[in-house]
Amino acid sequence: MPVDTAPEALRRLGVRPGLNCSGTNTRFGGARIWPQVKETMDAVIELDVDMHELTRKAGRRLAELCGAEAAVITSGASGAMTLQAAACIAGTDPAKIHRLPDTTGMKAEIPIYKGHRIRYDQAWRKAGATLVEYGDMRDCSQWELEQAMGPETAALAYMVGPTLPYSALALETVCETARAHGLPVIVDAAAMLPPRANLRKYLDQGADMVAFSGGKGLRGPQGAGLLLGRADLIEAAIANTSPNHGVGRSGKVAKEEMLGLLTAVEVFLAQDEEAEFANWSRQSRYIADVLAELPGLTATVENDGVEWVVPTAVVQLGRDWRGQSKAAVAARLKEGDPPIFIGQAPTPGTLFVKTINLSDADVELVAARLLEVLAGPA
Repeated sequence: MPVDTAPEALRRLGVRPGLNCSGTNTRFGGARIWPQVKETMDAVIELDVDMHELTRKAGRRLAELCGAEAAVITSGASGAMTLQAAACIAGTDPAKIHRLPDTTGMKAEIPIYKGHRIRYDQAWRKAGATLVEYGDMRDCSQWELEQAMGPETAALAYMVGPTLPYSALALETVCETARAHGLPVIVDAAAMLPPRANLRKYLDQGADMVAFSGGKGLRGPQGAGLLLGRADLIEAAIANTSPNHGVGRSGKVAKEEMLGLLTAVEVFLAQDEEAEFANWSRQSRYIADVLAELPGLTATVENDGVEWVVPTAVVQLGRDWRGQSKAAVAARLKEGDPPIFIGQAPTPGTLFVKTINLSDADVELVAARLLEVLAGPA
């Protein structure tokens, strides 16, 4: 749908649809779904189904597609994380499942590197987990991880994502340590797709359960997520979620979202990934070239696979920059017509554009608006 023809439902609310240049983050609606996903969701919206059967059979198919032992569809990556913790704390024990998030008498401590303590870790705590920090923001040693573990440890947690500190222990090291103590490792990799190789990467490195967002790089329903991992732990995750009565019941996934996510994974895996990356690189280069002559800033295309997972146009306002601050630039772009939601990196003066949601016409519009705002009066 073109951004200049807002549907009546949005017009009545006074909400203006815009262009999400910040990637696939939830704040601006995530990624635009594949057309095939919409077709699937529309086709099943008026059908009835046994949700227990659909949960298991959709999970079985996803496990085959992703090369995992087992899988379950969740309410976003956040819902997947809650089920990770619940599975490790309560397992399939009905009495324990019923008591969560009260973990009295249960092993519920989950060590996590201090640099991985970000706002999303609340999803683990929702199940009653107590996160035990180790290391500091500058460094981390294996002995510190060992020291954080004890008789009440239920699992080890690990975050994978852009902008996280590089000082964390390698995931392989954490997994080796966990195995030596008979403990599982749970991983949040919500935003780490594409590349598609990451569907297997963290499991191959030793992780026992890995959470992905369904509404980011997979381009499925924004409210869906994907949890891959060990068959016994996925079975425990299922026991703790809808349509069963557990801590995950509030994060129920509709039948339309389940089939939409399954379709999204199938479409995602069928894409020509090299061609997609080449297209994002071309679009990002166009934006960087438009801004290249402005004094006091640098505009580059970045794709390091870690901080910039996909090709990204990165604008760095340097020491000689005499224009508006990055916050002011972002505010002016958002106030325009259509609103442009540009990315703001945590590093000072860094703006970025990810083009996963943009057509070539959108890219030209974004580049022109960026040039206009950056070249305008401070």
